[in-house]
Amino acid sequence: MATRVLVVDDDPTVSNVVSAYLTKAGYDARVVADGVSAVEVWQQWKPSVVVLDVMLPGLSGLEVLRRMRAADDGAAVIMLSARGEEEDRLVGLEVGADDYVVKPFSPRELTLRVQAMVRREERLAGLDLTPTKLSAGPVMVDTAARRAYLNGDELSLTHREFDLLAYLVSHAGKAYTKAELLRRVWGWDFGDSSTVTVHVRRLREKIEADPSDPKLVLTVPRTGYLFAGDAA
Repeated sequence: MATRVLVVDDDPTVSNVVSAYLTKAGYDARVVADGVSAVEVWQQWKPSVVVLDVMLPGLSGLEVLRRMRAADDGAAVIMLSARGEEEDRLVGLEVGADDYVVKPFSPRELTLRVQAMVRREERLAGLDLTPTKLSAGPVMVDTAARRAYLNGDELSLTHREFDLLAYLVSHAGKAYTKAELLRRVWGWDFGDSSTVTVHVRRLREKIEADPSDPKLVLTVPRTGYLFAGDAA
């Protein structure tokens, strides 16, 4: 069965072109044009990837995403917006988007980003998950069940937050650049490095006693990030 990709945009020129590219690439693409319909179709159809415009009739794309992340939906999300300011990108990422594309954009590049997300999920599904439990310091990650714990208490993580934490814990003590994390965790050879920055900040807010003075996810000057402690 073809991978499902939901395209949400009220501009028919954009949505039809994107849908045509995705269909040609072998995906099952469906288009909706407003926020309320996006929530309904997203809940019922269960897409693997959602291409979501920020400005929509009814509900904004950000509100649509807030509702679906609150419902623990883990679909990969690429936000679309005509606004390219840094603050706008960060808001989308803070809400739970995986990537952000500024209009006008290349439909081919967008299709490549969708393909990168799908390939990554397929690779994860085919991995040998033995052992399934990894720990470093107070954090334990169960990769098979996709659950993470801090001092024995389960953490509430988004799909991508879990992936990032699991990767850092499994490679505790080793520093990675933002570009390396984009490639290894997101599966992208290109993308906005602020995606990593925002996800690290959100992760710290959930696992650090004081996010402003992290003891677990550390920043390594001129390099990137590492998880303190030894994985076991």
